[in-house]
Amino acid sequence: MLSVKALFTEYPSEHGGIVKAAQDVSFEVPEGKLFTLLGPSGCGKTTTLRSIAGLEKPRAGEIAVGGRIVYSSRKNTFVAPNKRNFGMVFQSYAIWPHMTVFQNAAFPLEVAKARLSRQRIEERVMRVLATVGLDQLAGREATKLSGGQQQRLALARALTMEPKLLLLDEPLSNLDAKLRERMRFELKRLQRDLKLTTVYVTHDQSEALALSHEIAVMNEGRIIQIGAPRDIYERPQNRFVADFVGSANFLDATVIGRDAQADFYRVQTAIGQLKCFAVEPLKPGDDVVISLRPEDAYVSAQRPETGNAFEGVVDAKLFLGEFIEFQVKLGETVLLARVHPSFSPPVGTSVHIGMNPEKCVAIPDAARRKGD
Repeated sequence: MLSVKALFTEYPSEHGGIVKAAQDVSFEVPEGKLFTLLGPSGCGKTTTLRSIAGLEKPRAGEIAVGGRIVYSSRKNTFVAPNKRNFGMVFQSYAIWPHMTVFQNAAFPLEVAKARLSRQRIEERVMRVLATVGLDQLAGREATKLSGGQQQRLALARALTMEPKLLLLDEPLSNLDAKLRERMRFELKRLQRDLKLTTVYVTHDQSEALALSHEIAVMNEGRIIQIGAPRDIYERPQNRFVADFVGSANFLDATVIGRDAQADFYRVQTAIGQLKCFAVEPLKPGDDVVISLRPEDAYVSAQRPETGNAFEGVVDAKLFLGEFIEFQVKLGETVLLARVHPSFSPPVGTSVHIGMNPEKCVAIPDAARRKGD
């Protein structure tokens, strides 16, 4: 449905240089799916979204929606933002304070080139307001809405145009933590029920994992990895993705050789030999880094029945309600582990730590290769 090919967007910096905001960005979003651009501030995700919306003109590339090209450097095509029929919700919501809820939602239809009758506008607006749960507040002043209601109103205003594509730029970042969690469910329900093709921009990893059909992790203007949320989290292809999406333990390692089990390898680390999984083929002598999520490090009083089992000492611990976070020291190496509160040995206690080989992901370590 949406196709972005080899997008380059650059603009001058305050100091006279060039900011390379998007560098060879390519991806496709199937109809009815939610695709997230995830990354830290300044990685190029918002610039990419604004380029799709037509609010920024890229230097090169092509953008097409439903087979219709809205931008192409090769064909010298640039469709103006107001002619693309895309809905967009910004971080600030941009609600008109002097208008009611109904007037805010109806505004795009009233200024549209293709004028609708007053009855058609009222029918469409009330249908959309009912969808987002604001139909009972149609006559209320926009300034008297809560943060979550304002967010839903901004979404309703975008939906009244019946857009071919919905673009969301950090739409939940101004909400408090509880409301943000609730609105994630609302957004996911709306996107699913209305089958909205959506591009979502966020720096919040949990938000991306919760909402997306597919995620593109960006850094320094480039897409680093594209995949389903579970693949991004459990099968990171490089250290940046493993570190940015959630938290992870990292162990420098050297490949000893291939294991008998397909896609598994034996590696040497500072804590001993490990069996690990690798997405890409490896060979003996390769420098890799092992990524292990804290929830996949099993701490117990008895030695676990797994090949990756070691003895360590509880160095520190934090009670965080649903789990306890342990720092377990194995020689000079400290590993982070998340454990159920029912197991809470004192600091200084000897414990065993087990690591499922499938959860120990070996990532080629380009930085160490450069160091050599």
